[in-house]
Amino acid sequence: MSALTQQRGEGSPVLLERLRRSLAADGCDPTATRVAAALRAEGHILGDGAVLDIVDELRRDTVGAGPLDGLLHESGVTDVVVNGPSAVFVDRGSGLEPTGVRFADDEAVRRLAQRLAAAGGRRLDDASPYVDLRLRDGTRFHAVLSPLARPGTAISLRVPARRTFTLADLIEVGTITPLGAELLRDLVSSRAPFLVTGGTGGGKTTLLATLLSLVDPRERLVIVEDASELRPEHPHVVGLEGRPANIEGAGAVSVRDLVRQALRMRPDRLVVGEVRGAEVVDLLAALNTGHEGGCGTVHANSASDVPARLEALGVAAGLSREALHSQLASAVQVAVHIVRPHRGSRHVREIAVLSADPSGMVRAEHAVVFTSEGAPQAGPGARRLEQILAGPS
Repeated sequence: MSALTQQRGEGSPVLLERLRRSLAADGCDPTATRVAAALRAEGHILGDGAVLDIVDELRRDTVGAGPLDGLLHESGVTDVVVNGPSAVFVDRGSGLEPTGVRFADDEAVRRLAQRLAAAGGRRLDDASPYVDLRLRDGTRFHAVLSPLARPGTAISLRVPARRTFTLADLIEVGTITPLGAELLRDLVSSRAPFLVTGGTGGGKTTLLATLLSLVDPRERLVIVEDASELRPEHPHVVGLEGRPANIEGAGAVSVRDLVRQALRMRPDRLVVGEVRGAEVVDLLAALNTGHEGGCGTVHANSASDVPARLEALGVAAGLSREALHSQLASAVQVAVHIVRPHRGSRHVREIAVLSADPSGMVRAEHAVVFTSEGAPQAGPGARRLEQILAGPS
């Protein structure tokens, strides 16, 4: 509860808004002296402590993410979401949890969303009521203004990983078993092209960054992303980041454009942070023309769904179904699927191999399935995975 609320009751948000506008009109920063003067002009005399509390509150509204700053800097937080002024949640890796953070009203949420959008060079108003961008610190920011969003303006913030995990770290937190870690280490060494698959917030980017950190330091990684998230611990990384159109509708740079540029940059490993559009065409073409060890992530409910998911993306980009499967058959060999149960921590569920059946359609075969019940279970693709990990003969 703010100093104004404590001392002035229910009218406090209104007074706070008047103070905010008064200082903004004068072009003043909210210093203690200026806030005290503005309060006197409004007919309010408060003690030094209360004035300093108000200064802090006003500064939170103009610097960083305002009332959400503390949550974003809290250790272990991966996401912060706002569903209107009275519902703020965080995800610490085990699902969304309510917090005690509240906004005075929806106008306060809207004001924060607009300020963050402006900081990223984007417009957010009734004529352009939603935005998706990356903030300077790497946080992914998305907002939809009310009344499009109910029960009020909605904000979603994805916090970038503060560090890159090692395989030992992932074993310790239960993301992968020791056997799974050994298989993934061999997968990176084999230079076989692979995809990390899973749902939103499942840990795909974290796992891929860990695996890229295992790449031979003499190799050059060129990473293409819509929003920069991958931060592997590797001495030779070049990152290319897409860019949306500006307010005038110009200046957009697509991931597909950047994949084409990356191919001219002598990549030892071409990495697409998330395959979600037409870039699938250029990625598959690249992996079919000598670019070994390429990898990326893709949204899929299971490893078995990966061919269908890529087929949908390829067809939408203009490839025929047959051409897509023909390219995919030799472009991607392995899918590593990570899941996030409704209640529980993220963990690698399976490793599958991709190969074409007699009809030419690519299918995913389970090679190793990791269960919570006991030892990993070998699947029909286990022999093929063994051959892939052994490398070219």
